Amino acid sequence: MPTLKIGICNNKAFTLLELIVVIFIVSLVLAVSFPTFTLQKDGKLKSEAGHIASILRYLNDSAISTKETYAVNINFNEKTMHYKGPDGEKMERIDTLSHITTQAKGNVSSGEVAVFLSPVGAGENFSIHLTGIESSMAIVFNALSGRVKVLANEGI
Repeated sequence: MPTLKIGICNNKAFTLLELIVVIFIVSLVLAVSFPTFTLQKDGKLKSEAGHIASILRYLNDSAISTKETYAVNINFNEKTMHYKGPDGEKMERIDTLSHITTQAKGNVSSGEVAVFLSPVGAGENFSIHLTGIESSMAIVFNALSGRVKVLANEGI
């Protein structure tokens, strides 16, 4: 006579509820982490553009208030920006530096360019162009108004 085993389940499959819970957890983790990956691509580009813009605003305002002239030297070979302000000389590394456009020299992407900010403003309009992985930005300085704008996805 065959015996029946009651209470012992040898089921090796997943239930529908277990699959739904696992899919929900995986989708939640992806939803939280995916925006982080996309922001990391051009996060440095935006950060550098904002930092350069704030330095230019600070130097322009300082030149007007102290009635002194401050120089900003951009070196393309070293990808650095040297400047002397009221706090002394400083150097910033700009990894995403592409080129600078001035009215007198046009597009410059090698060597060194000096821009002067005086009590009456900069001598000319200029823009510093940065290039990231998937986009580009430009920091535009208006010599007449002393305003600095950061423009995204500007042509290179």
